[in-house]
Amino acid sequence: MSLLKDRSERNRTISLTEEEKLIYLSRCINETDISTNCDMSNSIVNGDCINVLPYVPKQSVDLLIVDPPYNLSKKYSTKTFNKMDDTDYAAFTRAWIEGALHTLKSTASIYICSDWVSSLIIGPIISEYFIIQNRITWEREKGRGSKTNWKNSMEDVWFATVSNEYTFNVEDVKLRKKVIAPYRINGNPKDWEETINGNYRDTHPSNFWDDISIPYWSMPENTDHPTQKPEKLYAKLVLASTNTDDLILDPFAGVGTSSVVAKKLGRNFIGIEIEPEFCALAEKRLDIATAKPEIQGYTDGVFWERNTLAEQKKASKSTSTPVLSSALVR
Repeated sequence: MSLLKDRSERNRTISLTEEEKLIYLSRCINETDISTNCDMSNSIVNGDCINVLPYVPKQSVDLLIVDPPYNLSKKYSTKTFNKMDDTDYAAFTRAWIEGALHTLKSTASIYICSDWVSSLIIGPIISEYFIIQNRITWEREKGRGSKTNWKNSMEDVWFATVSNEYTFNVEDVKLRKKVIAPYRINGNPKDWEETINGNYRDTHPSNFWDDISIPYWSMPENTDHPTQKPEKLYAKLVLASTNTDDLILDPFAGVGTSSVVAKKLGRNFIGIEIEPEFCALAEKRLDIATAKPEIQGYTDGVFWERNTLAEQKKASKSTSTPVLSSALVR
């Protein structure tokens, strides 16, 4: 699927040659080679998560990020996920949740991605196992329209925790917005900052995100994966709910977005993916992340609105990224 194709010079989609696929796949752990004492930290594991999860150490994971197949018939690389009836999809969901339960620390957080259809099934099931804290809805602006229905431009991310003691670094996930009509008191800025590059306010994050761009051909993180999640989306989850050196587990890793983001932000990771080609792409992206640790839309220690690249470049030249804070919610 993503083996090298003829592309325009401006197309930055990450692809693999046949040789690269073999090299990068050899760096992955195969599920047939896993044993009880196998160290999977900072690795991509090629296998079925149901078979691999039992080998992840107990109570080792600080953050579980899950982007399971939505309940839609879709071709990935060599495999096709076939739409199930609601009962079977619920059983599928319970299977991977129960497989991951033993891996979670008592302070762990969980984020589960879904579209609006699968969200109706997944939401109630999550509440059987975890404490639901919120449901994030983000604007997925990419996609075709419909002549007989509203265009589907939203996806959900369920936020849950194992207990009421969990990490939430709110200062690390603020959104920087340009102040159009600045308000002053006695001539001084009120709740905004005046800089040589413009007037900005760092706002607290809400559960509706309209600043995320789906990876496309000119973005350096793009691959041919049909449902690739944006690095910026996962960066918010990682920064909010982990601290440096924490462990992130992703049982449906795809092309490794959660692992790449973890590496860029100084966290540890385990990514499990059944498709060999996606595992190889994940390894290539991890190599690229070593030399290019930037996350599009995240500059100067804050997240920025869409279409503000010029402002971000100015900010990165004039300021240094602050040290990330940590806070434990109790």
